[in-house]
Amino acid sequence: MSMNVGNSSGDEEVMVDINTTPLIDVMLVLLIMFIITIPIQTHAVKMNMPVPTNAAPPPTPPIIVVINVDFDGTITWVTGDSSEVFQPGDRNSIEQRLAAVAAAADQPEVHLRPNKLVEYRYVAMVMATAQRLGVTKIGIVGNEQFL
Repeated sequence: MSMNVGNSSGDEEVMVDINTTPLIDVMLVLLIMFIITIPIQTHAVKMNMPVPTNAAPPPTPPIIVVINVDFDGTITWVTGDSSEVFQPGDRNSIEQRLAAVAAAADQPEVHLRPNKLVEYRYVAMVMATAQRLGVTKIGIVGNEQFL
């Protein structure tokens, strides 16, 4: 009478399966720790809104100077009902006009309106001159033609 234990070759089978129960337990504990320790996120944008005042609007509308730059570099200076035309090489006259605008106590708004076909150097000359002389209220208008 003999007892048969294992297989006849004498090799013991090695267990190759990983015990995943402790791994799952550790992962769940870490997940709960992260959920608890992460601060609550607020999805709000902090804005400094203007405070309403009872001040009256300014009594006079602002003065607007329109500088049109034509396709060939010709610059037209429009103020109210008057307009003046400068040739492309007449930088001194533009500088004098912009210096007068910069020297004003309440600077008028300067609207720069370039033509769609104008070379950039003419527009850049006006913008650089205005910046150098201290014109602060300047903007480019007529951008809808570039769409």
